[in-house]
Amino acid sequence: MIAASCRPAMAALFALIGGASLLGCDAPEQGAGADAPPPEVGVVTVRARSVTLTTELPARASPYSIAEVRPQVGGIIQERLFKEGGQITIGQVLYQIDPARYQATYDSAEASLTRSRATRERAQLKAKRYTNLVKASAVSQEDFDDAEAALKEAAASVAVDEADLSSARINLEYTRVTSPIAGRIGRSAVTQGALVTANQNLALATVQQLDPIYIDLTQSSTQLLRLRRALEDGRLQRPNGDLPRVTLILEDGSSYPLEGRLEFSEVTVDPGTGAVTLRATFPNPDHVILPGMFMRATVEEGVRADAILVPQQGVQRDRRGNPTALVLTQTDEVELRTLETDRAMGDQWLVNSGLAAGDRLIVEGTQKVRPEDKVKAVDVSERFEESTVAAPEAEEPSNTIGRLGKAR
Repeated sequence: MIAASCRPAMAALFALIGGASLLGCDAPEQGAGADAPPPEVGVVTVRARSVTLTTELPARASPYSIAEVRPQVGGIIQERLFKEGGQITIGQVLYQIDPARYQATYDSAEASLTRSRATRERAQLKAKRYTNLVKASAVSQEDFDDAEAALKEAAASVAVDEADLSSARINLEYTRVTSPIAGRIGRSAVTQGALVTANQNLALATVQQLDPIYIDLTQSSTQLLRLRRALEDGRLQRPNGDLPRVTLILEDGSSYPLEGRLEFSEVTVDPGTGAVTLRATFPNPDHVILPGMFMRATVEEGVRADAILVPQQGVQRDRRGNPTALVLTQTDEVELRTLETDRAMGDQWLVNSGLAAGDRLIVEGTQKVRPEDKVKAVDVSERFEESTVAAPEAEEPSNTIGRLGKAR
């Protein structure tokens, strides 16, 4: 009976002991969480700097000047006077056409001119005599008028023969086919003994001036409008009178050592591609660039004086694909920012909005924190600046940005 009466009391005692033990286990955990230090994150201090913005465009080489050499008189090619692929000077004789027929025509015209000049001289003397005789009434007025008319006719004959002689001289000179420009000449389309005709469709040879050389670039009209807008609103600046500089990457991936200048842009947009053609001029003393070569060109757009460049490691994307960043406030609290980025330069983003100079951007430990969390900041700016200096894109003294395309 006593054991049965004590059972409820014993059960209550055991319940109290169990509850106390549970409270004892929870208490240390709560205390440990309250005393835990804030998470540590690496930050870089955002700063504005002056950078030169560039865009990379497809390009193709074309000759600075080109001449398709054609005969201006017909005949048999007697001799070819150049070496295929050689350097040609302006006015150099390339082909000799058989001149016999044209020489005979020239000689005949020269003889006709001599005869007409003699006739004119006789008519002048007669007209002079008749002038004195008509005053003395020794000859009739009709005879005097006939002498004056004969003189004028003789003068006209001289003028016609002089024109014929000039034409014959020109045709004789055309038998020596010369180059209208200086440059490199290609292969010859005819050989010695070939019959050619005046102004034929087939060019005898083609001469191209390769130094300097044109580089034609293709840019979309959208890119051109965006660039023009950036220059108008002052985000980009271009020195007055300074033509944009252009650099080239050749087909084999090597960089062309010489720098060119952008000359002009086409005034119309290609309706098929929606692109505008830009033309740059490059020195080409060693003829490394040949007409028809495809390459990539980097065109200098302008200078942005207050550009914000941040490590790509500090920029994430939200569910909609918009770029975001975690920034520390003055009280070391995490703040979420939505950014607008322009383009990438090596391991950095060019930021249009969302960040300002002096902001502390979290680049390490972003996975450990959330907005409004208190954190401990460790400045790692030096490490990221060293990484940027070592990047190939940052070796240029102007911090050139190499790719175009908005990232949003």
